[in-house]
Amino acid sequence: MTPATTFAGRKVALFGLGGSGLATSLSLQAGGAQVIACDDNPASMARAQERGIATADLRGADWSGFSALILAPGVPLTHPAPHWTVDLAKAAGIEIIGDVELFCRERAKTAPEAPFVAITGTNGKSTTTALIAHILAQAGRDVQMGGNIGTAILSLEPPSADRVHVIELSSFQIDLTPSLAPSIGVLLNITPDHLDRHGTMENYAAIKERLIQGSALAVIGVDDEPSRTIAARHMGPLVRVGVATQDADGLTVRDATVRGRSGEAIADVFGIGSLRGAHNWQNAAIAIAVAQALDVTEAQSDAGLRTFPGLPHRMEEVGRRGRVLFVNDSKATNADSTEKALTAFHDVHWILGGKPKEGGIEMLEPLFGRVAHAYLIGAASDAFAQTLAGKVAHTRCGTLDVATHEAAKAAALSDAPEPVVLLSPACASYDQFKSFEDRGDQFRALVRGLT
Repeated sequence: MTPATTFAGRKVALFGLGGSGLATSLSLQAGGAQVIACDDNPASMARAQERGIATADLRGADWSGFSALILAPGVPLTHPAPHWTVDLAKAAGIEIIGDVELFCRERAKTAPEAPFVAITGTNGKSTTTALIAHILAQAGRDVQMGGNIGTAILSLEPPSADRVHVIELSSFQIDLTPSLAPSIGVLLNITPDHLDRHGTMENYAAIKERLIQGSALAVIGVDDEPSRTIAARHMGPLVRVGVATQDADGLTVRDATVRGRSGEAIADVFGIGSLRGAHNWQNAAIAIAVAQALDVTEAQSDAGLRTFPGLPHRMEEVGRRGRVLFVNDSKATNADSTEKALTAFHDVHWILGGKPKEGGIEMLEPLFGRVAHAYLIGAASDAFAQTLAGKVAHTRCGTLDVATHEAAKAAALSDAPEPVVLLSPACASYDQFKSFEDRGDQFRALVRGLT
């Protein structure tokens, strides 16, 4: 745990008692603050009480006694409307911050030179965060990984000069971190997402840019226009990384080879199953740029790349049956993510569908030629069938178990060298599953059960 000592002796309100909220409450208490916590879910309030955290209905609290509101990142700050605690905090004239801000203040107070790598972007954050942490760990560094990727930042060990924190940050977390100033800030890409929480694409991009503005060194993927624009106006030290975009001032990737500013090959990711596809080539190049900045050798980076196991539900190879490869990309909850997966394969038996996102799968039409057959599940089946009509052979399967068996059967009859059964739904999971993790876990189990 990292005790949050910057509110020692003061009283703070906290709303949101999920995993990060509990960790934040305990961190604040360990640092000497008095915490009054609240959640809309009575069960969450009860769990907090069991952990020794004081709880109360903040609607009736005396807000003049609070020094700050610590808000969980999932709670609306501005859009579609501020949460009621936000209105109360603003009326009381107190700051509204999140757990990452507490970490940043603790780092600034106790170990301002501690290495801190912060990663954001619309897609690829978790893979890149895990890859950077893996390379550093393989190089013998003391690494703490967390944030949006799973482990709450204040549950990690405290910052120190010989310990590297590698932290994934969502736009929600950045929005609650006014003093964000990492040693290395990474921006992977920006495509439309979470506009219900940020109002406009411009607001969303501006929040992402804040991570870069405060960084001692910025590493920016320049394959999309918003990120290129941010890179062009950035005034500090910068490494640009491009796959589709060649940039003489940064790293570029062609045919799975990462090349430096002088065109020299510095890494080859061809054949690494956990880093398939051009998007993962970019992730690898960005990880190499970060590793270089932290004095990791080329040989150490290469060893880290080749031993990287990948992450569950993100282009995860979950099995083979003869020539047929089964890939779990359940994390692809929008068409932009699925585009990355389709680009990585040919002769794809594509399982897709679920709770549809705005725009559907129309943007994927240029890749339909890679699809041997599509297997539709969930609420999006009718809409997706209309998009695929006359372009891709498809079957309405309804459920994932039917789709997996039908796809496996057809792929086994393919003449292709390596037919692929790909779960990349381009949809949210909530119509039939608890989460994208639940969807991916069920797919993995179905593949293992195939005969």
